[in-house]
Amino acid sequence: MEDNGGVISMKAPSDTTKYLVHAEIVAEGVVERPDVVGAIFGQTEGLLGEDLDLRELQKTGRIGRIEVKVESKGGRSFGEIKVPSSLDKVETAILAAALETIERVGPCSARIKILKIEDVRASKRRKIIERAKDILRELVEEPEIESERITDLVRQAVRAEEVTVYGEEKLPAGPAVDESDAIIVVEGRADVLNLLRHGIKNVIAVEGTNIPKTIVELSKKKTVTTFFDGDRGGDLILKELLQIADIDYVAKAPEGKGVEDLTQKEIVKALRNKVPVEQIHILRAKEEKREYKESKEEKAEKVKSERMEDAVNVLKKHKEEVEGKLVARLLSKSLDVLKEVPVRDLVKVLKTNNTKASSVVFDGVITQRVIDLAAKKNIAYLVGVRLGSVVKVPTSVRVITFDEL
Repeated sequence: MEDNGGVISMKAPSDTTKYLVHAEIVAEGVVERPDVVGAIFGQTEGLLGEDLDLRELQKTGRIGRIEVKVESKGGRSFGEIKVPSSLDKVETAILAAALETIERVGPCSARIKILKIEDVRASKRRKIIERAKDILRELVEEPEIESERITDLVRQAVRAEEVTVYGEEKLPAGPAVDESDAIIVVEGRADVLNLLRHGIKNVIAVEGTNIPKTIVELSKKKTVTTFFDGDRGGDLILKELLQIADIDYVAKAPEGKGVEDLTQKEIVKALRNKVPVEQIHILRAKEEKREYKESKEEKAEKVKSERMEDAVNVLKKHKEEVEGKLVARLLSKSLDVLKEVPVRDLVKVLKTNNTKASSVVFDGVITQRVIDLAAKKNIAYLVGVRLGSVVKVPTSVRVITFDEL
């Protein structure tokens, strides 16, 4: 326990520290360490509620001793701040952001900026891996470590460190790209690392949707298998690659999964199920043909719909002109007036053999008799005031009442 200018801080046990917040401070005046610590506790008090109050967090050991180094020069003060945290990643980031709200230290205006949040455990892991590799090198004659899981993890870590850069674009790759007759092309560095962990070293990443020249050149000399994520992004990269590179086989992660997340069993299964690129071209050709057909049908349907809409607008105009006049208009295919007759004569006119009407608009009731005659005469549109006693309407005749226009 320590008294920091009236502020009591408790150092968290070193083995519980997960993150170390690094920040810099600039003050417009001369300040000292107790001033900075006091400002940190004072100006964040009550800001984030009881659960993230710095004093309470220090009392419970979840925030360690706040380290401050500050020096003054030319009337200004500069320094660095370190805050050890055993909170989770999100809570640590919130506390770090709270530090940047501090605007004054003592009587001076000041600014605090977060530089980075260091994962202390990651540093420890790196040391463990380095030491484990040294042990493997130095004690090769010793019996194997009992736990197969531990040895697997160390082997995976060693393989992960074998990732290299390849070509003028410095693409992430395994160490066996040059020496292998066949290569596996993946999307990104994380995919390369995962395959290396599982012993696959002839792998290289495209790193984005713009296919590098190095990949194109390699495809001319080696047998190439693509292995992309099971999502739309993977499909788009494959589509571009097929257009500009010489691909031999295509493998794919399970639907919705990324190559970087696959287990060894999933990787082996996906690569076993790879298909020759010719099969992909056949499937794509069928898909494009289907899409073209659907597009053509959609366009035809759109044209039909637009024509019908135009026809309805013209019919509405004719309806307005005959309404209340007890007349019927016989219209051509282009909906021009061929003949206008009294409604009482409509049936007689439709019975004649010489009528060439394509549509009828009349100021009367649409009966079954009129509908049947319209069907016989291939009338497309039959427009009247309202429907009478109608039992059935042929599909060839579109019946419209005045209220529907």
